[in-house]
Amino acid sequence: MLTESCCLKFTRGHRLQHDKVRDLWLIQAPEKAFIADNIAAATLNLIDGERSIADIINQLALEYQAPRDIITKDVLSLLSDLHSKGILSQ
Repeated sequence: MLTESCCLKFTRGHRLQHDKVRDLWLIQAPEKAFIADNIAAATLNLIDGERSIADIINQLALEYQAPRDIITKDVLSLLSDLHSKGILSQ
């Protein structure tokens, strides 16, 4: 289970990439790709293996001027889903 103290990184073969032609954010994976909406992309752009989930939440709450508790719920849901699919690791 992920907590705010966890630091995540993309697993080998996975990365976030902006497709300029289609103006879409994609999570590239071997033999497949997932489309990331702009909010997911903003979150995933902060994944670097060094920042904690708490740091990411704080940055997004500041940037979007949104309540931290709402951001926390959404970020943990997104990152937990990607972690369970093997796209992100600790």
